[in-house]
Amino acid sequence: MYPPELVKPMREDLTSIGFQELHTEAEVDKAIAKKGTTLVVVNSVCGCAAANARPAAKISLQNNKKPDNLVTVFAGVDKEATEKARDYMVPFPPSSPAMALFKDGELVHMLERHHIEGRPAEMIADNLTEAYNEFC
Repeated sequence: MYPPELVKPMREDLTSIGFQELHTEAEVDKAIAKKGTTLVVVNSVCGCAAANARPAAKISLQNNKKPDNLVTVFAGVDKEATEKARDYMVPFPPSSPAMALFKDGELVHMLERHHIEGRPAEMIADNLTEAYNEFC
């Protein structure tokens, strides 16, 4: 578990643009069950979350079409919520960072760590916006 003061700015990187933090299994269940589209970002302390994933999430939201709901869990911090979110992402193996788009509770698009690590934020954002344009 990481100290709260360490992860606070990493959390705020997403919550400051409208993401809701999920801390429990029940919160994850409720978020995924919502009608419409929901983007789930599995946040992380790793460098590719800071350099690629969080910036990509921000850039992607400049698109005309975007998810109805924005939520995040923090790997290594919100263990219960992260495990529950990952359950919804099966058959994809657990990874962080990761981004999953759900429509009416169904997983419709997934970006795993290997899709994020080493790629520029703009490329990742383009991938997300293509998914938004198709599903949102």
